Amino acid sequence: MVIEADVAVIGAGMAGVSVAYELAGEHTVVLLEQESQPAYHTTGRSAAMFLESYGGPEVRALTAASRPLFDSAGSLLSPRPLLWVAPEEQMDRLATLAAAQPELRRLDPAEAAAHCSALRTDWVAGALLEENASEIDVLGLHQFYLGGARRRGTTVLVGAAVRAGRHDGSRWLLDTAAGPVAAAAVVNAAGAWADEVAVALGVPPLGMTPLRRTAAVARTGRVDRAWPLVADVGETFYFRPEGAGVLVSPADETPSEPCDARPDDLDVALAVERVNEATDLGLRSVRTAWAGLRTFAPDRKPVTGPDPAAPGLWWLAGQGGYGIQIGPALGRMAAAAVTGGAVPEALSVARFR
Repeated sequence: MVIEADVAVIGAGMAGVSVAYELAGEHTVVLLEQESQPAYHTTGRSAAMFLESYGGPEVRALTAASRPLFDSAGSLLSPRPLLWVAPEEQMDRLATLAAAQPELRRLDPAEAAAHCSALRTDWVAGALLEENASEIDVLGLHQFYLGGARRRGTTVLVGAAVRAGRHDGSRWLLDTAAGPVAAAAVVNAAGAWADEVAVALGVPPLGMTPLRRTAAVARTGRVDRAWPLVADVGETFYFRPEGAGVLVSPADETPSEPCDARPDDLDVALAVERVNEATDLGLRSVRTAWAGLRTFAPDRKPVTGPDPAAPGLWWLAGQGGYGIQIGPALGRMAAAAVTGGAVPEALSVARFR
């Protein structure tokens, strides 16, 4: 039996569920997820922060445009300021960030330590504070979209990896592990697998690069739940409170094949070492560690919109490490593109074709 729909969305991470939600109701939608559950990979392993000072101009604009959804959908955000810190050798980077985003508050070492008492004032040469940063309830946001899409009539299929597909001149015919699917339009929201999906559909890939990001929760005898997220402007580490411990990351970007990412012990050790260098926490042991894949296009900007090389195919990929915080705006943009709306040139698929 062939499942028929107006739109088939491939991938049930944040990108896929957001565009399915936006399209459903007005269109019949089938959401195809290769794993046994949605949000198994990157969405479920996010650092879960809403940071308006993070990323390039396009990402920051999408983040700001996403804020109304977060504010209107209930308790999806919890205040957690972001403290950008810099040792002496990173002060030029700090000055560049301060000039680009004058809304960030400049702090001296003592003021930075007042916000996070674990910081060593002989390591911190300067800091910037983003006061309105927040933690995101990622599961809550994902369920908002997934549950809403289902209520609007979306069919969700798990264990439905797309093995092949072709366009017959009027619609896409997809061979999936859950059976055949036919749809007038296909949205490729497959995250780290976006290029592999394109190849399965007979379409040239875009050159997406999955990069592994490692995180761990380290034990510590002292942690203040009010501490901000602390990140160095050189993007070599970050940390924040996590329960009775501290979440740490070396902010690594290790090229990877699309896979179920696993943490590397050396990366975990590097995260602990870098946090210990900047603080007096004296972290020694790790309670748990994990890794996820952040997938970037060659220019590190998100990719959305129609593929000029394939009729009826749209992309929603390349969100990198920003996919959760820009999900609402990018999902709306992708849905509008499918129904005839325009996409900014800087984010369009055409820039690679």
